[in-house]
Amino acid sequence: QVQLVESGGGLVQAGGSLRLSCAASGLTFSTYAMGWFRQAPGKEREFVATINWNGGTTYYANSVKGRFTISRDNAKNTVYLQMNSLKPEDTAVYYCATAKNSYIRRPSDFGSWGQGTQVTVSS
Repeated sequence: QVQLVESGGGLVQAGGSLRLSCAASGLTFSTYAMGWFRQAPGKEREFVATINWNGGTTYYANSVKGRFTISRDNAKNTVYLQMNSLKPEDTAVYYCATAKNSYIRRPSDFGSWGQGTQVTVSS
């Protein structure tokens, strides 16, 4: 079965950086687009970024554009989210998910999900 395992979350001060990783198994990783979402307490799950199967196309939410970068290494079955210039409002649990393509945005359109990794940004 498909398994996605996120890592790299933690506590960081505002203005700092973190790199999240999502290791995938049980699927032909290079044939899937991948996405990152986040969910803050009391809020709905929010789209962050997507990347197509070969990394040639990426999309970002306006709230993270210019600060976050999604990338992937198909040889390692891993997708990354580099987060720079972090703000307290970026605090959330971050999830990776599989996708049929990089154009979709609704959580319900994504396939398998990881368990999430907590990111906390202090002011």
